[in-house]
Amino acid sequence: MLNRRQGSQLFGRRGVSLVELIVTMTILAILASVIMPMMQMTGTRSREIELHQNLRTIRTALDEFKKSYDKAITEKKMLQSANKSGYPETLQQLVDGYDFGGLYATKKKFLRRIPSDPTNPPRPGEEPKWGMRSYADKPDSSVWGGEDVYDVYSLSEGTAIDGTKYKDW
Repeated sequence: MLNRRQGSQLFGRRGVSLVELIVTMTILAILASVIMPMMQMTGTRSREIELHQNLRTIRTALDEFKKSYDKAITEKKMLQSANKSGYPETLQQLVDGYDFGGLYATKKKFLRRIPSDPTNPPRPGEEPKWGMRSYADKPDSSVWGGEDVYDVYSLSEGTAIDGTKYKDW
């Protein structure tokens, strides 16, 4: 067993020198400077993935609404109207549901809620905002005709990691 005197001679010193402290802090600063951009990129990437999923969810609901409308016309549950495309009049109609002339026992709902745009989030208490195009609008139109909702797009002016604009997705 070592006594106190032998132990202090064996280990010689107590504490950390200034040089060791500076070297350690430099290494930590270099690691932090590498990790921070990676964390920011991860956040951006996750918002882009969520935007893709939300756009896909809304567009799928729009297509399902159109299929149900066409089925109701085919099965003579509704009369075809010359001024109706078969797409919902608003996004909220996907949440509230639609009767389709009795095609279904109750109003058929296509979304539980309208997903928000993670690249352009709404303020607390506001409804999610999306750019919309009607069936009669041009494919690249930035002004909604208001007749129906044929397509949605992001209102964000931001640029994605791949260099494309979010509003062009």
